Amino acid sequence: MRSHTVEPSLPPPGSSAPEPPSHKPGFGHGHPATAGTRALQRLADHVNTRALVLLRATVGIVFLGFGVLKLFPSASPAEQLAVDAATKMTLGLVPEMVLLLSLAALETAIGIGLIAGGRLLRPTLVAFFLHMGGVFSTLLLLPDAMWQPHSAAPTMEGQYVVKNVVLVAVCLVVAADAWGSGSRSSRRPDGADRTTSG
Repeated sequence: MRSHTVEPSLPPPGSSAPEPPSHKPGFGHGHPATAGTRALQRLADHVNTRALVLLRATVGIVFLGFGVLKLFPSASPAEQLAVDAATKMTLGLVPEMVLLLSLAALETAIGIGLIAGGRLLRPTLVAFFLHMGGVFSTLLLLPDAMWQPHSAAPTMEGQYVVKNVVLVAVCLVVAADAWGSGSRSSRRPDGADRTTSG
């Protein structure tokens, strides 16, 4: 009886052997990594679409909160600093309580305008930048309170003022969209107005 043995076939010279199936993470259907990546992409797309609304609403909430605090005596830690700076700017001709209530009303109005957007946005941005000019003027008007003695380092109050550069940067981005780009960039790809979206 003859025995029939099957010899393994070898690939032709110069050809490479087939690679085994890949088992790298993320290749299987419904793999958690793939689902997580897609979720992050959807989140990124949503944030990108609503970025300007998020920026101005966040600054608006900050201003609204600080403005409301100034309506209550001694509730705001920056109350006396703001009054002292405003008193110097008005040469002491306006009573402190009037100055405080005026600042409270201004900051509250800026906050509401930024949150609401729409037709309120442009005048609100003008008020915001004028107000920021007054805020940063305290670095010159109140040097003893803003800067440490014999040093260029700001005090705690000075740091409180300097940090407002973040709010200015945010509103510069919002203003660039509202003023500089016109109607083309003020609309999202879905046709909705960025400045009026809530």
